[in-house]
Amino acid sequence: MAKVVYEGWMVRYGRRKIGRSFIHMRYFVLESRLLAYYKRKPQDNVVPIKTLLIDGNCRVEDRGLKTHHGHMVYVLSVYNKKEKYHRITMAAFNIQEALIWKEKIELVIDQDETTVKRLMIGHFLQHQESPITNSNKPYVSFEYKPGMDNGRAASSSDRESQCSGQGDEEESHPTLLRRTTIGNGLRIFEELLEVDYLPRSCSRAMKAVGVVEATCEEIFELVMSMDGTRFEWDCSFQYGSLVEEVDGHTAILYHRLQLDWFPMVVWPRDLCYVRYWRRNDDGSYVVLFRSREHESCGPQPGFVRAHVESGGYNISPLKPRNGRPRTQVQHLMQIDLKGWGVGYFPQFQQHCLLQILNSVAGLREWFSQTDDRLAVPRIPVMVNMTSDAVSSKKNRKTAEVSFQPPTLEQMNNASRNSVLMDEYSDEDEEFQIQDSEQEAFPDRFENEIKRPALEEEPTDQIDLSCYSGNLRRDDRDNSRDCWRVSDGNNFRVRSKRFCYDKTKIPAGKHLMELVAVDWFKDSKRMDHVARRQGCAVQVAMEKGLFSLAVNLQVPGSTHYSMVFYFVTQQLIPGSLLQRFVDGDDEFRNSRLKLIPSVPKGSWIVRQSVGSTPCLLGKAVDCNYIRGSKYLEIDVDIGSSTVANGVLGLVCGVITTLVVDMAFLVQANSMDELPERLIGAVRVSHVELSSAIVPKLESESLAS
Repeated sequence: MAKVVYEGWMVRYGRRKIGRSFIHMRYFVLESRLLAYYKRKPQDNVVPIKTLLIDGNCRVEDRGLKTHHGHMVYVLSVYNKKEKYHRITMAAFNIQEALIWKEKIELVIDQDETTVKRLMIGHFLQHQESPITNSNKPYVSFEYKPGMDNGRAASSSDRESQCSGQGDEEESHPTLLRRTTIGNGLRIFEELLEVDYLPRSCSRAMKAVGVVEATCEEIFELVMSMDGTRFEWDCSFQYGSLVEEVDGHTAILYHRLQLDWFPMVVWPRDLCYVRYWRRNDDGSYVVLFRSREHESCGPQPGFVRAHVESGGYNISPLKPRNGRPRTQVQHLMQIDLKGWGVGYFPQFQQHCLLQILNSVAGLREWFSQTDDRLAVPRIPVMVNMTSDAVSSKKNRKTAEVSFQPPTLEQMNNASRNSVLMDEYSDEDEEFQIQDSEQEAFPDRFENEIKRPALEEEPTDQIDLSCYSGNLRRDDRDNSRDCWRVSDGNNFRVRSKRFCYDKTKIPAGKHLMELVAVDWFKDSKRMDHVARRQGCAVQVAMEKGLFSLAVNLQVPGSTHYSMVFYFVTQQLIPGSLLQRFVDGDDEFRNSRLKLIPSVPKGSWIVRQSVGSTPCLLGKAVDCNYIRGSKYLEIDVDIGSSTVANGVLGLVCGVITTLVVDMAFLVQANSMDELPERLIGAVRVSHVELSSAIVPKLESESLAS
């Protein structure tokens, strides 16, 4: 008798019958180690259409929102990393249902069979909220922000940081020029930081903050819509359409602004921009905008094309009040409205920007007057700006000139007739110890003599002069197109007491020495770069040292790779690092952690990258190459739809960024604590033109 973990109807995504368009509904069953689907609800001895064995090598890929036979669906793809072509792709008409399936499958992947039976048997799990930290520097964090709806509790240090200093932090924050509360109850912030890469006519980034009595999903679905409903809450919206659906998390949109500042004199503005979105593990949503040119969306007659430098929404859950859901909505915009009048009338820019930000108040009013909301809302299909049949440049030009937006009545009818995303964060709260161990832990901690921390720490200094990479090292603060070692204390990791009180501490000294960084480009993906003659790995091998190479692979028309080389005298037998190096791929995928940070960059980039620790093996595909004295980790960033969306935003402004990255092996037991960084790097203002084409040797170097 099958031990059912979760079952229900979902859309079988990706199939098409010639002659007509329709949706396949299939019945999916998730058992203790098996995902299967059937044409109808299975009965005795019914054979499934397809099955997939679920183990530690499986991954659930969030493919986001896609148009499928005229319906908007939320797509998930489940596959085994060792057999990528053997996969099951499924979709739901709403985000909530898809997220439940995603959570259930990931629990099966992460837990052993006994734990799965204990946690999962039953139709639904009860969800509870817990506090989560959110800091969007250089803006101030000013609301207590509970979030995670998956039943995990946040650390006590997180709760303390959220609840302290909320009253005076806004006033004293050094990067806020001012704080204003306008008549509709919104708080308006203006960024103080000056940046040298923006045009003079581009305003400072401004942010509106308000609380809306609705769930994050309801607000997200309204923000994503571009139909007639948007007129009811966004007073700056005149018309919007889809230009191109890049993937489930990224789309190119056309948007006309409704600005009431002397409309008889000032020309109307329009926008063409890329919109990227994602859902974080704490239940919050990030929706980001940035202007982009597109051949199917050229200048429109009678409109001035404005430029969005950065903008978007941050939709975060708050603690319910009186049984009603509450959400904090932040809307940021940094825009250049263009045109000759902007320089002469600065009030125009300010007025229009406040009008755009006022949409937060519109959201609040829309939900306050809507009592009979659908329990499971669907995102409507957006009107396409251009037809798929428009393929030639001539036809595209004709479409640009003759393009007329549909009327409000047509948009509302289309909406009624239509039916229906950091990313894998460090799951700190999954750490568990037995009750008996927890009771005895304080005494054990007080009496325990500190490990020579540590026992994994190298004793001899490594001569750095013999290592080199094509990206230069420069330790000065304002240097460009270079790297330097990032201080370990910039990152917080699990402390020795983490299993007892969930505290984190500054990471301190690294386990390995970062000796070189290479910046490569080629027409194809560059795998196993450690075989390149003269690279830091080979130099370390000649000296009898052990090295670890992390190869971050960036896909595109030109493929890029940034390779970090970490070296140590030797691996300590039995240490966590040694077990990681010599472990199997399943163990490595469950432990390799990246902590990112963007200390310098635009708000949109800092939001898209985030600062949440990420288990790389769960977020993207990692290939491990074990040599006699080295381990290379090839990280395929292009294997994730979400990561691809981030890359699309980052690559265009990479020269303006300073990025910190720390690599470590996650500690999951008391004996493995405290966590230690393998190493950390700061990369500053990298130029794409400085990458070189590597000459890779044969595979004979690998053992």
